[in-house]
Amino acid sequence: MTATLKPLTCTAKPLAMENLFQNAAQVQFIESILLTTLGHEADMQDFQFLYGGNFSLAARVVTPEGVFFIKWNQGHPGMFESEARSLNLLREAGALHIPIVLGFGQKAEGAYLIMEFVAQGPQQPDYWPDFGQRLAALHRHSHPTHGLDFDNYIGALPQRNVPMTNGVDFFIQNRLNVQAGRALYEGKISQSLYEQFQKLYEKLPGLLPNEAPALLHGDLWSGNVMIGADGRVALVDPAAYYGLREAELAFTTMFGGFDNSFYASYYDAFPVENGFTERIPLYNLYPLLVHVNLFGGGYLTAVERILKRF
Repeated sequence: MTATLKPLTCTAKPLAMENLFQNAAQVQFIESILLTTLGHEADMQDFQFLYGGNFSLAARVVTPEGVFFIKWNQGHPGMFESEARSLNLLREAGALHIPIVLGFGQKAEGAYLIMEFVAQGPQQPDYWPDFGQRLAALHRHSHPTHGLDFDNYIGALPQRNVPMTNGVDFFIQNRLNVQAGRALYEGKISQSLYEQFQKLYEKLPGLLPNEAPALLHGDLWSGNVMIGADGRVALVDPAAYYGLREAELAFTTMFGGFDNSFYASYYDAFPVENGFTERIPLYNLYPLLVHVNLFGGGYLTAVERILKRF
């Protein structure tokens, strides 16, 4: 999704400390986060702004106690708390490297999240097939219902996770219809297009396999995928929930960047039902609608094309 927090270690240049300290309020904000997290004042030895996506600011902060990744924003209540809970949920599964959450909270300057900084290393030769196996292992973690016991965000939009026993119904009600309704209310889609979605919902139970709930990262595109210090995959920026795993696999195809060996390895470890390729556009209606609601533009054309096809 568009709110990637992938550190730009190859292109970002460290901000000179003397320039940083010209903005005393910002420095005090970062220092207050470190104080709250560590329980004592910390000496900032280095500070580097990183790309925080379209909705947040982010920085790498080096202290004697360690290297931290901090991001902050205003205007998105509960975003970082839900992200912290999503990160912890994925980390507890033990299938992939997920950064350790150290703290989150709200201060006058805005909400913040602080976690371990994911250092990067050279990619292992079997990085992609290993990634496929690890994602399959994550998806093996299941739950009695689809959804989650808390709502979270995808990009800057709230993501509703009301638990449901039927995965296709969950996808319709908590994913497609929420975003289609929002787009209609904000004038980003027409009443006619909204009604096409209603007709599609009647067909989806016969088009999508109703599998058991799988633990999903929820926002799995290449911008949220990193190579850790060990040369293995590390994931950031989740919008986690239990859902249809094919929706996650479809999401990885929307912007590309995943090697064929990733998919081959995944299918070997956790096969999908026949006809998955034909179902990909249906699943990707959700991230496309999210992009329509956030950015409009050409994403609506892709939505219209899929609805016309099905």
